[in-house]
Amino acid sequence: MGRKSTYFPQIKDIIAASDRLKGVIKRTALELNPTYSEKYEANVYFKREDQQVVRSYKIRGAYNKMASMPLQDIKCGVVCASAGNHAQGVAMSCFILKVKGIIFMPTTTPSQKIKRVKTLGKEWVEVMLVGDTFDDANSNALEYSRQNQLSFIPPFDDKKVIEGQGTIGIEIMEDLPEVDFVFIPIGGGGLTAGLSTYIKQVSPKVKLIGVEPEGAAAMKKSMETGEVFALHEIDNFVDGAAVRRPGEYTFPLCQKYLDDITTVPEGKVCTKILELYNNEAIVAEPAGVLSVAALEQYKEQIKGKNVVCIISGGNNDITRTEEIKERSLLYEGLKHYFIVRFPQRAGALKDFVNDILGPNDSIVHFEYSKKINREKGPALVGIELKDPADFEPLMERMKARNFYGEYLNKNFNLFEYLI
Repeated sequence: MGRKSTYFPQIKDIIAASDRLKGVIKRTALELNPTYSEKYEANVYFKREDQQVVRSYKIRGAYNKMASMPLQDIKCGVVCASAGNHAQGVAMSCFILKVKGIIFMPTTTPSQKIKRVKTLGKEWVEVMLVGDTFDDANSNALEYSRQNQLSFIPPFDDKKVIEGQGTIGIEIMEDLPEVDFVFIPIGGGGLTAGLSTYIKQVSPKVKLIGVEPEGAAAMKKSMETGEVFALHEIDNFVDGAAVRRPGEYTFPLCQKYLDDITTVPEGKVCTKILELYNNEAIVAEPAGVLSVAALEQYKEQIKGKNVVCIISGGNNDITRTEEIKERSLLYEGLKHYFIVRFPQRAGALKDFVNDILGPNDSIVHFEYSKKINREKGPALVGIELKDPADFEPLMERMKARNFYGEYLNKNFNLFEYLI
């Protein structure tokens, strides 16, 4: 356990942050989305924080924090750690305020994100690549700030950062005073803490739903246990929300103001990324679609209501496209991997294609090496279906003709290798 927080920001603090951010951030659009409105029989609006200059809401908190600090605390420079969005927010803030920034990022950070940080911060930022994970970069950044007596800019667990993120709540309530539901992505909880503080004090009737990735549900676990809880392991795929431990400041605020908190499987996140891109021309990062991905769970409650989904960011790395497609197909039940035991005779593969595969099934992965002095040779086969309902008949045909060896879709280590 860390410090016990008694911090509860006031409306005036968030309004002050909004004034501070004028001329720095974009007032992002609150767009009525016809597709999802029709699907859920509700008025579904997207709050487009992916349209910020840094392509996420993080500039709000980073700038508000730095602009609120006494000059003597930042004149020698600031330090932060980030795998992406927070780094960009700090970099842009450094450029605007003309403050030197040392930004620690993991060595695994894609070059596109590193280049973006340098572009936003220009000569005012220096990127330090350290360690393989965010935790490695963060610990090095904290140590560097202590040794050099430089101010550390936290990504979420800070009063001024929380108040900066809360300015989104002001814009929502001004643009849609009759809002009924707001769905909010949660990582460390800074966005949720600030936004919910403002909205609940202005309009207590609004239902606030927090959404986490299933593989990194630290806030949900903390809410269940009643105290800040640190997860031992997390799935880092939804990188903008993959946090092991929520903040000491953010947790009590989420606990006080959220009406519910839910999780979304990473595979469903991938499906929604592709859906938004293909149908709405919206490039959203994994954390950015959490709010939209949760709507299905609340479809009965939101009928006829005014609903806002926070699209929190659009920094999606194009090199992840194949992984996103793969995870989506697996989640939708359209792609399956098997160990298939082929009889070691001529024509076995032809029999498999003609007699086992359905008319709409496709082989999308095949690894086979003929074994000597064996009756059957195992092959790794990936099959893509047009309809999830075709899966059971496929399995039955494989077993009936003695081709079936093993079903591999739940083998995590295999997919680490394949994807």
